[in-house]
Formats: sequence, C-alpha cells, structure tokens
Amino acid sequence: MHALTLASFVFFTGLVAFITWRLTRRDDHETSNGYFLAGRSLTFPLIAGSLLMTNLSTEQMVGLNGAAFSDGLSVMAWEVIAVIALVALALFFLPRFLKSGIATLPQLLSIRFDAGTQLITNVIFLIAYAVILLPIILYSGAMGLQGMLDLSGLTGIGSDTALLWLTVWVVGLIGSVYALFGGLRTVAVSDTLNGIGLLVGGFVIVYFGLQAVSADGGVFEGWEILKATNPDKLDSIGGPEQQVPFATVFTGVLLLHLFYWTTNQQIIQRTFAARSLAEGQKGVLLTGFFKLLGPLYLVLPGIIAYHLYADQGVAADEAYGHLVFDVLPPSLTGFFAAVMVGAILSSFNSALNSTTTIFSLGIYKGVFKQDASEEQVVNSGKVFGWIMAVVSMTIAPLLAGQDSLFGYLQKMNAIYFIPILAVVVVGLLTKRVPPLAAKVALIGGCLLIFAGYFVPPFSRLPTLMHEFHFVAAVFVLLVAVMLVIGKLCPRATDWVQEDSGAVDLTPWRGAVPTGIVLVILVIAIYAAFAG
Repeated sequence: MHALTLASFVFFTGLVAFITWRLTRRDDHETSNGYFLAGRSLTFPLIAGSLLMTNLSTEQMVGLNGAAFSDGLSVMAWEVIAVIALVALALFFLPRFLKSGIATLPQLLSIRFDAGTQLITNVIFLIAYAVILLPIILYSGAMGLQGMLDLSGLTGIGSDTALLWLTVWVVGLIGSVYALFGGLRTVAVSDTLNGIGLLVGGFVIVYFGLQAVSADGGVFEGWEILKATNPDKLDSIGGPEQQVPFATVFTGVLLLHLFYWTTNQQIIQRTFAARSLAEGQKGVLLTGFFKLLGPLYLVLPGIIAYHLYADQGVAADEAYGHLVFDVLPPSLTGFFAAVMVGAILSSFNSALNSTTTIFSLGIYKGVFKQDASEEQVVNSGKVFGWIMAVVSMTIAPLLAGQDSLFGYLQKMNAIYFIPILAVVVVGLLTKRVPPLAAKVALIGGCLLIFAGYFVPPFSRLPTLMHEFHFVAAVFVLLVAVMLVIGKLCPRATDWVQEDSGAVDLTPWRGAVPTGIVLVILVIAIYAAFAG
C-alpha cells in the first residue's frame, strides 16, 4: 500500500514539474518585467488558475475543513463571501491598478501618497509574510501530508517533532526552487496544472466520503444521512458561539475578504500581469465561479469527517487528513497527496515570489540602489527570497499546538489587512487626503489591532464585541481619521491618476452582468441552507 501511494505521489508531482518546465523554459527570467510580471502576458485561464491555487493551499484544505468539523456549514463564509470581493476587484480595483501600470501594491501608494508610505507598506508586507503567511502555509501543509501519506510509517521516524521539521524543510526547499528560479509565469503555469488536479481530487474526496457515510449505499443516500443526523452542521447561518457568527459576514469577514482579494500582493500580483484589462476581469470573475463551488470540497468533507470521527477523539485540524487516508484507494491517495503538495507549493511559491517582488522593486531598487541594473534587481530578489524561505521554514514547526489553524490565520492577518485596505480605499476614492494620513493609518492601525489582541486592557475589546466586529470598527476609525486629516491639512492640489499605457484598458463587456449574477448566486446559496 505504501509503495503504490508513494509511486503515484512521485509520478504526479514529477509530471507537473516536467510540464511546467517544458512550457516556461524559454521565458524571460532575466528582466524584472519578465521575472516579476510574466512580461504582462497572462491570459484569463492562467490568471484564474493561479488566483485559485494561490488561495487554495493546505491552510484552506486542512484548516477550513477543520473549522467545518467544529462548526459546520457556517464557515463557508470564508469561500462564498470571497465572490463579493472578487466582483469588487474586477469592476473597481483592477481598472485602477492596471491604469497605473504597477508591479506591487505599495507602488500604487507611492504614486498616490509618497515614497514614505510605500516604504512603510513594503516593510509591513515583508514582516507579515515572513512571520505569519509563509510559516502557516508550510506548517499546515506538513500536517496534511503526515495524515494522508502516513509519513511516520513511510520514513520510520517515530518523533512527531522531527517528522514535522523534515516535512516543512523538504516542501519549503522545493517551493523555493519553483519561485526563485522560475519567476511569476512558472508559478502561474504550475498553479493552473495543480488547480485542475485539486478540483478533481477535491470532488473525488466528497464522492468517496459520502459513500463511506452510507456504507457504500451511494452518494445521495450518504447526503440524506448527513442531513438527517447532523442538521445543525448544514446551517449556513452561524450562531453567536461559532467562529463566523452571521452578523460578522457584513463587517470584519467582508473586510478581510476585500483586503485579501483586492489589495494583498500575494494574490493580486498575477492580475497585474494580465495581458489586458478584459483578460484580467475574465480571470477574476471566473475565479468567482470556482469559489462558489468551494463549500463542496473545502467545507463538506469536514462535515463528513465529523459524522465519521466525532466520537473517536480526532482533532479538528487532523480530520481532513484522516478522511483522505481512510476513504481513498492507495493509488488515488498518492495522486491527491501530490495535488496537495502542489497546493502547498503554489501558495508558498506565490507568496515567496511576491515577497521578492516587494523587496527588489520597493526596498532594493527603491531605497538601497536606485541605479541598479535589471540583473542586479532580479538577483537581489533571489537572494532575499532564500533568506525569507529559511526564516519561514524555521518558524513553521513552532506553530504546532494551535486550536484552530484557520482561525489563527484570520486573526493574525487582520493586524495588517485592515490598515492597508483602509489606506488603499481612501487613496482611490479621495483626491486631497495627504501622505500624513496614510502613515498614521498604517502604523496606528497595525498597533491598534495588535493591542486589541495581545495587550491588556485593550485586549478586552474583542471579547466585548466579536473580534470581526472589532476589526471592522478599527477600519471605520482609520477611514474617519484619514478623512479628518484630509480636511485639516489637505494636499495642495488634487491627485489625478495618470494612464501609464502599460496595458489595454478596454473593459470586458460581460464584466458587469457577470458580477451581478455572481452576487445573486451568493445570496441564493445562503438562502438555500439557512436553518
């Protein structure tokens, strides 16, 4: 069994690597435009595939199914509400991003405010990616693989700690090679290939899982049994004691989605590389349709695992790995583990590629060596990328012991998500708010949310109101402070966004109708499962 699982794992992992190499071996990896922005050549299938897979790592597969194991269908808010943010990206944010021809979000803040605002945002992104994002991707990936492949049995390593360190470092080194030697297009192509496998594999898990629920009586019988025995787990409306109470969908949850999908460098960098605005909008909205399917393979398996293992003492974040290992045939277990490694690598190498982009263009060329050649800029990114990879591979195993991996991720992300989103929104919607306001919001916002989480007596605030309401209140406060500063000491002249001419800005004619359809579908899904 181990041999067949391992053989299929190696085969599928190698196949994706080989196809990616064949398709990208002649790409431009020497200039910053080619390395960081794929030569602005991405079409909508690659944009959608890369967006989906950058998002779908094991903190989603393992963490969100673990949250569903505990709370049921209400955690689908982390998938379904993303569609609202994607519509906002396609119709409002992306036209403005592409108009400025930027490679990083902080570059936009430099154009709108000043170089100081750009530098602060660069530093915030780099610290957050090194300490929060990259380690969580590696840790969740290692935990998922240990459950799926029975790595302890395969390697003969009895120590959980030693096995965790080994898995993290192996996955981290492979992901670093993809990101640091290949550039953005290599990342996008491998993402798209793995995305196909992940969608197929995710639905296969649901099929075999429902078969297990019905004791091979069929998928539909399994679904009926789930509905009959666990009706509370299939309610889309989260209660006050759950991770996502329904009211928070309209406050903090929506704001976290808006940052993640519209201003998070790791995600939106592939939209900056779009061949045109129309291609970018198609790719973003296609991603929205795929996110509507998310509850089927990112939430339902967690509910199936609860039905099968609730009385066996299985921890929430271990449930998905158990389910995959138990219900899939050995050959498919290896295939799915390969796809999962692809998902880990996708998120890890995308975040690492974005990190090198921010450092090279924003810090190295922007601060240290403004006359740097193209070769020096690219090489600085590769060196810094390896430093970040080693730091994140060292921090990742130290995350062991979190109650809810996905909940921890959202909580930590809010520290920097909310201030950056506030500054971008105010920057794009106003003309006279000065750089001082942006700096106050960026630094003050991060400190305020950090204090609300970790520093008494401020840490009582998120307990008096739900923490997602707390971060929404901080967002409103930051916007208000920026507007007040804009009234008291406005810019001398109106800010006017200039067209850089980087890409064709003709919008896709179907963008607005498609966006409306997606929003209606979100409402329909919530209504269909409201208890």
